[in-house]
Amino acid sequence: MGKENVTEMSLSVTKAFEVRFSEVDSMNIVWHGSYALYFEDAREAFGAKYGLGYLDIFGNGYYAPLVDLSFQYKKPLVYGMKPEITIYYRPTQAAKIVFGYEIRDTADGSLVATGHSVQVFLDKDYNLVWSNPEFYELWKRRWNIV
Repeated sequence: MGKENVTEMSLSVTKAFEVRFSEVDSMNIVWHGSYALYFEDAREAFGAKYGLGYLDIFGNGYYAPLVDLSFQYKKPLVYGMKPEITIYYRPTQAAKIVFGYEIRDTADGSLVATGHSVQVFLDKDYNLVWSNPEFYELWKRRWNIV
């Protein structure tokens, strides 16, 4: 796993990755759909580090589907690049999990893409949960998120 940073109101993880040949199109540019997978890898790294993975959520009786996912492209990723992605937890009082993302080119530190995701909670019967589940409130307290 990459470096991690814990601040008073922010949790983040940085993870290096390589652009694979199977991810690029005929112009040697990463296909836009691959960014969703990069963001997913970042969410899994975050969950593993901070105890908020999909199995943690499921084990507490909930699902956390994505309801919003966006990308802003700044420069192309191409085959052979070795970028890194940083995921930032964005605190909110609402019953949802919000993340921000940055992908940077490690060769020069330039910003490649940014993004945002929102997950909500569903109970095991797929009903939307309007208030924070108890396990999530405990998780927030553990990491000093108010």
